[in-house]
Amino acid sequence: MNDRVVRLLLAYDGSGFRGWARQRDPSVRTIEGSVVAALEPVVRHPVRLSVAGRTDAGVHARGQVASFVTASQVAPERLQAAVNGVLGPEVVVREASYATDGFDARFTATAREYRYRIDVGPWPDPFSARFVWHRPGELSLPRMRAAARLFEGEHDFTSFCRHPGDDRSTVRRLERVTVARIGDRVELGFRANAFLHQMVRALVGTLVVVGEGKRDPGDVPRILEARNRAGAADIAPPHGLTLERVVYGRRTR
Repeated sequence: MNDRVVRLLLAYDGSGFRGWARQRDPSVRTIEGSVVAALEPVVRHPVRLSVAGRTDAGVHARGQVASFVTASQVAPERLQAAVNGVLGPEVVVREASYATDGFDARFTATAREYRYRIDVGPWPDPFSARFVWHRPGELSLPRMRAAARLFEGEHDFTSFCRHPGDDRSTVRRLERVTVARIGDRVELGFRANAFLHQMVRALVGTLVVVGEGKRDPGDVPRILEARNRAGAADIAPPHGLTLERVVYGRRTR
């Protein structure tokens, strides 16, 4: 019986989870651990998930992609129903399908897209507070856009990440950074080939400080060149961040 690759398109509210990665302590609630626990009784074998982005505690996803190899003949639609029946609405499989041979949710991906939402209105909205950073007070979008343009391209982002602590490269290609105003929200979009640990939240923190007028957009190249986390602003809180989409070649989901 031949193994097949199952591809899952996931959405989740990360508020009640300690991030994506399963922990050794089974009492620690994670997205990966919860999805695996829902899948294994159905496929009847251990499941090892590959994932496009290992989101941190409190970070959400609308378009996370995970994959695993299985010899089970259970249809993807049944796997989708099983996971959603156990974990919905916190975690939902939006789509489940067989992928082509060799597909891997992490290594086949060519880009990831994140969005960070900031509420600049005077009072928090109780209906969106779990997904938006409430930071009252106006931000200068022209200043933030000027700084955002300087982040685009290939750079060493050591100053904007929690350093991996080994010899892994901290160079990433940031393809696009967008800054938009939608009502009382400022929304920041980021697309890159891959992201470092806490990189998006660190970029957001610095863009907000620039928008407040406390740093100049022209400081960005110097912060990048310093390769020192202490030179950048504090990271933004996790709950404003959502993994929106993962790109595979020309085909997107």
